[in-house]
Amino acid sequence: MAANHVTLIGNLVEDPELRFTPSGVALAKVRFAVNRRYQDRSGTWQEETSFFGGTLWREAAENAAESLQKGMRVIVVGSLEQRSWETAEGEKRSVVEVRIDEVGPSLRWATAAVTRSPRADSFASDGGPRPAAGPVGREDYGPDEAPF
Repeated sequence: MAANHVTLIGNLVEDPELRFTPSGVALAKVRFAVNRRYQDRSGTWQEETSFFGGTLWREAAENAAESLQKGMRVIVVGSLEQRSWETAEGEKRSVVEVRIDEVGPSLRWATAAVTRSPRADSFASDGGPRPAAGPVGREDYGPDEAPF
């Protein structure tokens, strides 16, 4: 069985962009930069920067939009997902993004105050636990609507 899990640490290049699907499901687009610093064979320090985008869903999307800001150092855990589409001009495009499971501030050079979010939908009206909602799939979008 193949595994597709990534953990990336980088800095947000913009504030998370909160949106809602037509059915009202929250999603947040997150873009961040990951720097790699290394010494080449001559001993000179080199630095490379890679930019990644990812998507958070539901409560995590709303929490990220409320908590995270451009420039913050974050730890992102998720899986890679390739998305393809065709432009209005007929050009085929493809991108690899992170389907984010967890995101949070890095505490290596900063502190954070954590506040638990109220979860009104955590329990059914009979007091028992409500089943967790699954991930949003492509079927949650209209035929001409892409997530981003």
